[in-house]
Amino acid sequence: MNPLVKYFCPIALFLTISCGTEPKKAAQEKEAYGTEEVSEPAVIQQDSIILIFGNSLTAGLGVAPEDAYPALLQKMLDSAGYQYTVVNAGLSGDTTASGESRLDWTLNQDVDIFLLELGANDGLRGISLTETRQNILSIIRAVRKKNEETAILLAGMQLPPNLGPEYTGSFKNMYPEIAMEEEVILIPFLLEGVAGDPKLNQDDGIHPTEKGHSVMARTVWPYLLEAIQQTQDELEETVSLP
Repeated sequence: MNPLVKYFCPIALFLTISCGTEPKKAAQEKEAYGTEEVSEPAVIQQDSIILIFGNSLTAGLGVAPEDAYPALLQKMLDSAGYQYTVVNAGLSGDTTASGESRLDWTLNQDVDIFLLELGANDGLRGISLTETRQNILSIIRAVRKKNEETAILLAGMQLPPNLGPEYTGSFKNMYPEIAMEEEVILIPFLLEGVAGDPKLNQDDGIHPTEKGHSVMARTVWPYLLEAIQQTQDELEETVSLP
C-alpha cells in the first residue's frame, strides 16, 4: 500500500485533520542534530524572529512543546550559533482561511523569516483549490506588505490518492507553483520520511511522534539555512547602499 495512504486514510474518513528538559550542552546538540558541519554564521541582528505559522503539525499535537519541530529547530540554531528566536504559531485545526483571519494579530511582531505550513485541512475537506491557493497567496503577500525583506518559506503537503488523482495531483503541484510565482523558498514535503512510518507516528497514524518531529526538523533545516542566508544577503546589500 502506498505509504501516504497508510498515513492519511484515518483522516480521510472524517475529511478533517487535527493539524487541527533543559537544553542540552552545545556539543551534545551538535552531535544530535548534525550541526557540526554548519559553517560559522555571519554576524546578524540579535533577537531576529523566525515565525512558523501552521496547524497541529507545527503546534506539536500529542508531544511536549519542547519536542515539536519548531523547538528542535531552535536548539539546532542555538547549537550552530545563530541568534534567532523561533516562535511557534501553530494552531490545531487551522485551514488557510482561518490562518489568514488570524494573521494580522500574529504579525504584530517584527518577523525576519516566515515559514507557512497550511493547506492539509483544506484538501481533506475538499475545499476548492482555487480558494486554498488564493488564501495562501494572500498570506504570503500580507507578510511581504508588512515587511518586504522577510524571507518566506512554504511547506509543501500531499493528500491521499483515494481523494482522486486529479484533485490530489493538483493539490501537490499547487505548492511548487505558488513558490515559483511568489519567489519563496519551497520545502517540497514537510512529512518526507515520516508519512506512513508507524515508528514515527502516534497511535492515530496521523501525528508525528517525538522522533517524527526530529525528522521534520532535519527536513526543514537546510531550507531554513537558505532563508537565513537570504536575510543576511539582503542586510548586507542594505548596509552597502550609499
